[in-house]
Amino acid sequence: MPLIALAIAALAVGFEAFVQWKLGAMGIIAFVALTVGVKTKSAAIGGIGAVILVMLLAQSG
Repeated sequence: MPLIALAIAALAVGFEAFVQWKLGAMGIIAFVALTVGVKTKSAAIGGIGAVILVMLLAQSG
């Protein structure tokens, strides 16, 4: 079980570094909003973060 948790944490950190490298500060803000929304079960905050991430990914693609 600790190995799975470690692998998930490594993936999360890697994804966060990728977002910051690819999308800059706004990407990090969106990722944090999405994470906070999921952790607090707030659909509004999570939705805002998800929409910003999608818009940034669509723009860079």
